[in-house]
Amino acid sequence: MLEFHKMTEEEKSAACGWRYAGEYALYNMPPYEEDLRARSGFASPDFVGFGFCDAGRFVGFTTLYEEAEEVMLGIGVAPDCCGQGYGREMIRQTCALSESFYPGKRLYLEVRVWNRRAIRCYEHAGFVADGEPFRQTTGLGEGIFQRMVRR
Repeated sequence: MLEFHKMTEEEKSAACGWRYAGEYALYNMPPYEEDLRARSGFASPDFVGFGFCDAGRFVGFTTLYEEAEEVMLGIGVAPDCCGQGYGREMIRQTCALSESFYPGKRLYLEVRVWNRRAIRCYEHAGFVADGEPFRQTTGLGEGIFQRMVRR
């Protein structure tokens, strides 16, 4: 059973050190020290993140960003934990958290269209495509994204 808590400084640093292979390498983040210096990313004053542990082992995190009408969900799973069902359970628990923190606000996310593994996970968690794919530049580079909303 996954347990969650407010993401710790150690978990933020660990997540920044995760290294993904192949096409997923674009999700590799700069060192946490850079976030701290810039007060951005995990060190942003607006950051709301939850660390998830399985038997004490940090396996991933989720984020919630409240906007005027909606809440944006973000997720990261440790590279050696991908494809093991952690993402689906983390999203399920985070959806419940979002509803308790931001009642009535629709939850959405944005995913790169080539990331079929993530899209399948999101669909299993009740998310559906919303609109057409769009080009966007993020802190991790440019890409074509699909917006998905929770039913």
